[in-house]
Amino acid sequence: MMNKKAKDLGLKNSHFVTPHGLDKEEHYTTAYELALITDYALNIEKFAEVVNTKTYTVNINGRSKNIRNTNELLGYLNGVNGVKTGFTNGAGRCLITSVNRNGFNIITVVLGADTKRIRTKDSINLIEYIYSNYEQVNLEELINERYEEWIRINKKRINVYKARNKSIEIKLEDYNYKSYPVNKDEINNINIDIKNIKLDFEAPVEENEKIADVVLNIGNKKIIETRIVIDNEIARKDIKFYFRQIMSNFI
Repeated sequence: MMNKKAKDLGLKNSHFVTPHGLDKEEHYTTAYELALITDYALNIEKFAEVVNTKTYTVNINGRSKNIRNTNELLGYLNGVNGVKTGFTNGAGRCLITSVNRNGFNIITVVLGADTKRIRTKDSINLIEYIYSNYEQVNLEELINERYEEWIRINKKRINVYKARNKSIEIKLEDYNYKSYPVNKDEINNINIDIKNIKLDFEAPVEENEKIADVVLNIGNKKIIETRIVIDNEIARKDIKFYFRQIMSNFI
């Protein structure tokens, strides 16, 4: 079941043999894929609640017992809301940490530390480095502003020849990132390019016919690629249309 779930999540470098995670040959994963698993799990309300709980009292055979979360960063470092400590002889000291500061969510993964102190220090260094050097940018807002500006200038320039219906609906297709962590030094290097533009069409036109490509780059790195498309089918004038038009003019 674990391997099926891993496949469903698109994991390519994880394989599970034991359900409890203890060392065994052919039982492995990676830091990156542990982050993907964590990201998925945090969307489960009960899981998110449990890993964000510092202490809890349980009843065992009529006796109450207070249990304590082993995550040393929970309740200690600003914004930490989970997730999991771990240790085996093969994996060393491990810590997966989820942090939310002002809506900027991150997950860090430290594996193979020799001591608990080292995994804690490395985790803190990773977290503080990210928040010191990166800023969560609303790419959706930037793209929508650029798209609306382009539409104002170009919508009336789109022509569909021999179209029965002159109404042209236009939309921007969905894309993968609505927001994105950007290095603060790169904030001014965000560029949105609208290219490969086609404004003249001949009916009939299918729904989702491309008008232009929209590409967002941060520096030289492409982050988002989507399209501006026609959002409705446009039928072609046929002989019946011309006949009715002639009769209408005659009458």
